[in-house]
Amino acid sequence: EIDRVNARVYADINIGVYQCGFATSQTDYEAAFVRLFATLDWLEDLLAERRYLCGDRITEADWRLFTSLIRFDAVYYSHFKCNRQHIHEFDNLSSWLRELYRLPGIAELVDFETIKRVYFSMRAVNPNGVIPVGPSDLHLAGAHDRARIV
Repeated sequence: EIDRVNARVYADINIGVYQCGFATSQTDYEAAFVRLFATLDWLEDLLAERRYLCGDRITEADWRLFTSLIRFDAVYYSHFKCNRQHIHEFDNLSSWLRELYRLPGIAELVDFETIKRVYFSMRAVNPNGVIPVGPSDLHLAGAHDRARIV
């Protein structure tokens, strides 16, 4: 099951955000956009029934998704045109993201200023290299309710 979830997350989210951001045609962009949000919707539903992606414990699948979702609202939403909705607007995905982010030692490894500086310096999608000041609130400090799912 981990491999199955990983395959979809990798193809549609980890790579999907780049397919949106670097699309060279409207058709390619829209196809990637549809796959990206179909998979986010699928994960939202999955996390309504499971605490973690593959059951009751954190697996590689959770960390594979975490690396993309932690960047999503700060970078992918605007920079890569993945703008149907923010991750903080998904009830289950956002709660799951807050839980993982708040595990000991994880928040200290996430540097949003560096993340923004690296992504927004990509001249192919940001020719002037302007780095946005915001967002300032990524909705990661709030409580999560993941313990409700057993």
